[in-house]
Amino acid sequence: MATDTTTVTTTRPRPSTRAASYDSRTRLFNWICFGVLIVFALMWLVPLAWAIDTSLKPNAETTIVPTTWFIEDPTLDSYRTVLEQGDMYKWLTSSFITSAAVAAGTVVTASMAAYALSRLQFRGRQFVFLLVLAGIMIPGQVLIVPLFREMDVMGLLNTYWAVILPQIPTAIAVFIFKQFFDGLPRELEEAARVDGASPWRVYRTIVIPLSRPVISAVTIFTFIWSWNNLLWPLLVLTNPDLMASSILGALPLLAVFLLFQRRIVEGIAGTGLKG
Repeated sequence: MATDTTTVTTTRPRPSTRAASYDSRTRLFNWICFGVLIVFALMWLVPLAWAIDTSLKPNAETTIVPTTWFIEDPTLDSYRTVLEQGDMYKWLTSSFITSAAVAAGTVVTASMAAYALSRLQFRGRQFVFLLVLAGIMIPGQVLIVPLFREMDVMGLLNTYWAVILPQIPTAIAVFIFKQFFDGLPRELEEAARVDGASPWRVYRTIVIPLSRPVISAVTIFTFIWSWNNLLWPLLVLTNPDLMASSILGALPLLAVFLLFQRRIVEGIAGTGLKG
């Protein structure tokens, strides 16, 4: 009895074919990401371009319906009016003082709180950290009334302190610092403690020098957020506004971002966030 044996041969794709398919999918994904970035860039740039376009128009052209991008008679009268009639230099100086003070206070307080949550052992530490996380989810508008009443009782309205103090406690800054501190090696701290260093000295001489990227990122983000914060200073102070003054007011922020964008990327990349 003869038996026939059939051999089934399967052909596998060549490695070069698989590599070419992978490269094509990668290129497609990169083009999709590039397209999404272009869309988001336009969403940010179009309002900025419109603000600049409007600030260069005479008053008569700004009321034309339908509106148009074309400027028949471009002028710098709006900027001249802001610089001559308004006290723009005083506004910029005041905004810089308050934003710098808020950024410095946030870095100091948030880093100290984060170091305690990351390195020190005390009862209720996890509960305190949960409160910090809960603070991230609370909208700032909810605290406007109690903060305003607190500043009024303390007699701080129409002062720099009324603008600075309520903006210093920032839960998200504590969270970012803690995540960064959790990723730092503990060997240096343990060696310093063996030599008799106190927790304050370890924090000041070891942890802070190693945390320059996250300090830079938190400082820049806090400075920009405080600079753009209009609602709270509007409540506790008196402030006018114009389209041209908004363009001039944004120039320092653009300079800060262009000068320190590498620090921002390093700080965010090194926060130790884990998926």
